[in-house]
Amino acid sequence: MSNHTPILVGITGGIGSGKSTVAKIFSILGIPIYFADDRAKWLMGNDEHLKTQIKDAFGSESYLSNGALDRSFLAKTVFSDPEKVKTINSLVHPAVGRDFSDWASQQTTPYVLKEAALIFETGSNDALDHVINVSSPLKVRIARTLMRDPFRSEEQVNQIINQQLPDEQKNELADFVIKNTDNKLLIPQVLKIHQQLIAEN
Repeated sequence: MSNHTPILVGITGGIGSGKSTVAKIFSILGIPIYFADDRAKWLMGNDEHLKTQIKDAFGSESYLSNGALDRSFLAKTVFSDPEKVKTINSLVHPAVGRDFSDWASQQTTPYVLKEAALIFETGSNDALDHVINVSSPLKVRIARTLMRDPFRSEEQVNQIINQQLPDEQKNELADFVIKNTDNKLLIPQVLKIHQQLIAEN
């Protein structure tokens, strides 16, 4: 079976929902995971086509003289302006989509996971066979994020949450929902989805 194509599964969840923890359980089961947010950062610094697009959109000062992305410039000029955020997303998301397709085509497992904070929000669920949403109560998510990211204020965490679809909506759109209210219950939920996906391919 050389022309094997794995099932493409997205895994998402609001900030602090614990999607990285859930992704780790899948990786222990031998499932390859594509971390979209990390790859997006890598592509912004290394993909020449994308770098040119970013420079065209925001000026050559988007990059430092050594060719690295000027994160503080982008944070100040781009991420504080919703219109500019839309523009940069419209460049980065397609680049990530292409990168993910190339990566997935090289995997030999029954399915692969694409871990991303924004899947439904960017429409990238259209290119996936299934989406898993990791769902967690809002209060728990805020507390977890503040503990994990001491540099963020509660107001900043709420701003991020407001840019993401509400959990209830994501749960309706997702094919699978993992409820992360108590860590002990995560493994059986992951195993159940894992078995369903293996059976599908």
